[in-house]
Amino acid sequence: MHWVGYATLILFILAYAVVITEEMTHIRKSMPVLLAAGVIWAIIAAYYAQHGLVHETEQALERFLVEFAELFLFLLTAMTYINAMSERNVFAALRSWLIRRQFTYRQVFWITGVCAFFLSPLIDNLTTALVLCAVVLAIGQGNRRFVAPACVNIVIAANAGGAFSPFGDITTLMVWQRGHVQFVEFFVLFLPSVVNFIVPAAVMALTVPKDRAAVDEAPVAMKRGAKRIIGLFVLTVATAVSFHNFLHLAPFLGMLTGLAYLKLFGYYLQKTHMRRTSDTPGYGTAGDIDAFDSYREIARVEWDTLLFFFGVIMCVGGLSFVGYLADVSAYLYGELGATTANVLVGVLSAILDNIPLMIAVLEMNPPMGLDQWLLITLTAGVGGSLLSIGSAAGVALMGQARGQYMFVSHLVWTPVIAVGYAASIWVHLLING
Repeated sequence: MHWVGYATLILFILAYAVVITEEMTHIRKSMPVLLAAGVIWAIIAAYYAQHGLVHETEQALERFLVEFAELFLFLLTAMTYINAMSERNVFAALRSWLIRRQFTYRQVFWITGVCAFFLSPLIDNLTTALVLCAVVLAIGQGNRRFVAPACVNIVIAANAGGAFSPFGDITTLMVWQRGHVQFVEFFVLFLPSVVNFIVPAAVMALTVPKDRAAVDEAPVAMKRGAKRIIGLFVLTVATAVSFHNFLHLAPFLGMLTGLAYLKLFGYYLQKTHMRRTSDTPGYGTAGDIDAFDSYREIARVEWDTLLFFFGVIMCVGGLSFVGYLADVSAYLYGELGATTANVLVGVLSAILDNIPLMIAVLEMNPPMGLDQWLLITLTAGVGGSLLSIGSAAGVALMGQARGQYMFVSHLVWTPVIAVGYAASIWVHLLING
């Protein structure tokens, strides 16, 4: 109840208010949280220094910095691999293949949903949603009766698929790195995630027309080395899991080892690169006129997102340091109970981003069993599907399918999505609780 505490809380609320209005103000989301993080810790450190406590804030800051560094290095490798696969036309080839199959609208609805569900555990829900939304827009060609529910379905499927894998969402990654849930233990969330996806999808599919869209799409060939880069990414994931499970090392070290795989293979591609079409079918026609450069793919990483994570971790760390999270934890997990609290966090994630919410829960570190840590992982992952603004996938698709997929078009299906949300929680408590 001190002015320092009030100042930190007000600064965080103001910064996050600016983050929420990013679509209107066009201010990158990392800017306000970085500024707030610096000012929050400066205020705290100044007050402590006045009372002769000069090392407490330094030690706390170092702990939060280590937490961010592990997350940053892990994501840096994952994002670099995704960029490399994109540069090698992996996603463009998938999009072209789906479009040229001449499926009906309802078939495309189910195919893109299932693909989103199974791709997001590997390449994260945002990338998955963007790739499959491009397929929907190309096939739909302005048909809102198809495009709107298909986009809603992709958002739900991508968020649900990301909930049962440490690599599917930032929240699941943080829970895994903290050691609350082991790698293989995430997969018990598979069935609840399927329920979360299938329940609203089955209802929405009834409104999707059965017409067949005639779309012409030229075939896209993957560039040289694309399949081997996919294999290296799988090997990198296996390395990170092995480092964590068998050697008890932080997963980021395994991911950075995997980044070395990509760089060595990139060196091979550069040395063997020739400007001729005989290397592989479609090599010259796929636009592969420059040699592969792994450093170029690192440069294309989404730095705004990574800096946003730093700002949020530091801001929430400041709130934890002054004691606010301890009070919130005592109320939520002490008075309401873990199940109610975790369900409410999921609902809140439809309005606020699930990342600061999960960081706050991890800083609270309430005494919960494995079933409850799995529950918060599930709810924080799929709760954002209740509204289009509740997840990165939904926000990105509103921009990509502007005028066809909007906040209101998602809101129409919120009651059905809420039924799927409740059903997935019930299934989890039934089989895992």
